[in-house]
Amino acid sequence: MKVLAINGSPHAKGNTAYAIGVVADELAKEGIETEVLTIGKETIHGCLGCGRCYKERNETCPAFDDMVNEAFQKIKEADGLILGSPIHYAGMAGVMSTFLDRLFYMNGANGNVLRHKAGVALGAVRRSGGIPAVNQLSKYLEYSEMVIPTSNYWNVIHGTKPGDAEQDAEGVQIMRVLGKNMAWLMKLIEAGKGTIPAPEAEKKVMTNFVR
Repeated sequence: MKVLAINGSPHAKGNTAYAIGVVADELAKEGIETEVLTIGKETIHGCLGCGRCYKERNETCPAFDDMVNEAFQKIKEADGLILGSPIHYAGMAGVMSTFLDRLFYMNGANGNVLRHKAGVALGAVRRSGGIPAVNQLSKYLEYSEMVIPTSNYWNVIHGTKPGDAEQDAEGVQIMRVLGKNMAWLMKLIEAGKGTIPAPEAEKKVMTNFVR
């Protein structure tokens, strides 16, 4: 089994990457591989709202050819997903928001390849604002009918400079427990395939209040 981790930080070895690494280490102990996609320094265009991905349904964003298209193929093949972001003004990093808006819109346009896969969200922050940001990240997982494992507290680790998060003993434990629970849940999902049928997917109902 394989997990894709999306690191919204520009630092490939910063505190967000460290938190992802702690989770990934626990997954590795259970034979689950993790690939990390670091997007924080990339130029990612915002969604134009053109709707062409829903019209064409060819697993690409017709407006831009960037890392979002690459990431879609990776989430399609993965069994689990980790969303990790540094936290700015009690929210996820701007590039992460832009990236996820397009990635998850494409996911919906192409049959929701994330449905019933395991997904977690985590954040790294200097002091406060972590919980609102992780809740923000989690909305993408919830909308896509992903199965979300938990830890023994909210998925936030603290630190300013790269390496600081290693001193947050409670934060490290949170990520470690999160990794263990994610691996356990992924194995349960895999074991249930072919034995316990998944509920049939329903076509999304869209209600517009202004007509």
